[in-house]
Amino acid sequence: MGSLTHLGSSVGLSRLHVANLKLNVKMKARIGVVIPRQKQIMRIRAAVPFPDLQADDFRHPLDRQNTTLLRAIPGLSEVGKFLLGSTAEQVMLLENIGTSVLVGEDQLSDLHKLMVNAANILDLEPPDLYVRQNPVPNAYTLAVSGRKPFVVIHTSLVELLTQAELQAVLAHELGHLKCDHGIWLTFANIVAMGAYSLPGLGAFLARNLEEQLMRWVRAAELTCDRAALLVAQDPEVVISVLMKLAGGCPSLSGQLNVEAFLKQARSYEEASQSPLGWYLRNAQTRQLSHPLPVLRALEIDQWSRSAEYKALLSQASKLSSTKNSRAAALRVARRG
Repeated sequence: MGSLTHLGSSVGLSRLHVANLKLNVKMKARIGVVIPRQKQIMRIRAAVPFPDLQADDFRHPLDRQNTTLLRAIPGLSEVGKFLLGSTAEQVMLLENIGTSVLVGEDQLSDLHKLMVNAANILDLEPPDLYVRQNPVPNAYTLAVSGRKPFVVIHTSLVELLTQAELQAVLAHELGHLKCDHGIWLTFANIVAMGAYSLPGLGAFLARNLEEQLMRWVRAAELTCDRAALLVAQDPEVVISVLMKLAGGCPSLSGQLNVEAFLKQARSYEEASQSPLGWYLRNAQTRQLSHPLPVLRALEIDQWSRSAEYKALLSQASKLSSTKNSRAAALRVARRG
């Protein structure tokens, strides 16, 4: 999915959440994915909600580590506040909502239900959702201070994804909001792009911040892939999105195989274990805003098998079962 694309995938769900702004501020979340339209009518199975879910319950260790490092950089906060002024925020806001359709109960209600359901599962207030006409499959989140955050998805993304995959993309974006990534992503993009224009100090900051910012964003994307899994509760759905991001299209989607893609991902992991492979892997990913799709697929596959994920799901299932039992008993009592 941030987003899931090259999200690095925001789906490649997200890149640095970037809208196509006249300010040339790029904060996108991409997740390029492709799926046959006939599959979009598939119903999504009921998922277990996670009441009182906290960001640190699913935050990736690299996200936690790199967020701490980012906050410790001297002067970062002050420079960001200088660059992220009210004018820039207003331009970002109007650029997006002025050219999109606001989703709601009486406007594209199916998409509205997907968003509300995903937000409920993650125990999060649903943000506004906009659909924007664009041939490039993409989704991104913008959090403007003092305003309700919103998610934007492109029409081409809606055309390419099944409902389950589309909801996973929305969940990925919600993960950024749950973890307060939205503000940091906007902040990071403006600092990274704007710092070059600051005399003296700007060039110094840009050189020293760029690598750390990209490392942080890649880690944040891994966290949000986990949010997508918490909502989908099926690793194949999330991995399928990443696979299609890497090399899917409508005419081939019926032939794509998640297990084969995971086998490919494991072969990449093995090939990068040698000293030369390690060097080439780092060179390949160093400037990316998102981890490679194969690595993200491995991360999600591994986390779906982890004790951490299983404990979260088990606890949520027990709470949901208890709540349903109490509700049933209450209904019986009322009838009596």
